[in-house]
Amino acid sequence: MTAPHLLHVFSTFVPAGPETRTVNLIEALGKEYRHTILAIDGRTDAAKLFTGRAEVRVLEAPPRAGSFTTLRRLRALFQAEKPDLTLSYNWGAFDAVFAARTLKQPHVHHEDGFTSDEAVEFKKRRVWTRRLFLPTVARVVVPSKKLERIARDLWKLDDARVQYVPNGIRLDKFGVRDGRPKLRERLGIPKDALVAGYVGHLRPEKNPLRFLKACARVDRELPLRVLVLGDGPERAACEAFASATPALYDRVHFAGHVADPADHYRAMDAFVISSDTEQMPVALLEAMASALPVVSTDVGDVRSMLSPEQDAFVVPVEERESAWPLAEELTALLQDAALRERLGAANRARVKTEFSFERMLAAYRDVYRAALAPR
Repeated sequence: MTAPHLLHVFSTFVPAGPETRTVNLIEALGKEYRHTILAIDGRTDAAKLFTGRAEVRVLEAPPRAGSFTTLRRLRALFQAEKPDLTLSYNWGAFDAVFAARTLKQPHVHHEDGFTSDEAVEFKKRRVWTRRLFLPTVARVVVPSKKLERIARDLWKLDDARVQYVPNGIRLDKFGVRDGRPKLRERLGIPKDALVAGYVGHLRPEKNPLRFLKACARVDRELPLRVLVLGDGPERAACEAFASATPALYDRVHFAGHVADPADHYRAMDAFVISSDTEQMPVALLEAMASALPVVSTDVGDVRSMLSPEQDAFVVPVEERESAWPLAEELTALLQDAALRERLGAANRARVKTEFSFERMLAAYRDVYRAALAPR
């Protein structure tokens, strides 16, 4: 019997949270399904993460065009591929919802969060579009309680349509932070330095400049070094700011995208999230699994994800460029080694009990099976 064919449609397939999660799920599902990946913008960098454990094809994207032409081309592609189930990811791939609806194909839509243009206020046209078309899909999968509330209260979806599936990771892939002296030596970071880390795509909504500005305001007496993992459109601005700021000059290390960041987490002393908007960041789970204490803006489900002892280190998102709250809490954390140890241990324990990969895999398997079941 041929395994069911799942067609995954992304706006872009670069190594970010939803894309990396999908790669891990596909590989864990093995031969249960056949998978096809379509990135509407043609970028498929995350496909390099596949190791061959599952049957995966990557399609060439149809030429970019206006909405109606894109819809027509997607519809023709879906007819040719004949997927048993289509899965779309976020607003950037919403044309796939329209195309699947015209063909009456089973469909699951994922919403993982919002880009900078909806970080502060939702666009009415998008709200109404979601209200009109998401009731036609089998499930709307969301990774955070905040998004679950938005789906029900703002998009007016009924409870049976919305599926909350928190992200999960494999704890055994992440060791407890230990300084990683060899890695520090390779990066040019002194063994006795205190390292504040950032991991994520360098996009405007992640506000990596806020992170660097907070680091620039940390107590000057502390031997601070800054480690940035990730790439994206904000990298040039971040590098320029680091070079032009005396407090950061020669202290910031831009590692770019790192396929397996486990060792880099172990080289950090504290992890920072500076985003304007998030839902349930996978990088946060990875940092927690590495027994790192965290300072973060109060976005998405971050506060509830962390151990309760971390509550004071989750700060309000004030005006866009405000970095003082993060700087104050980061300074307090870097000044107290015993506190860092205690918070880090509590965070790792929380990942073990609440955010396992196995639990997430079982939930997604149930979503796929329910959507594929005869109606």
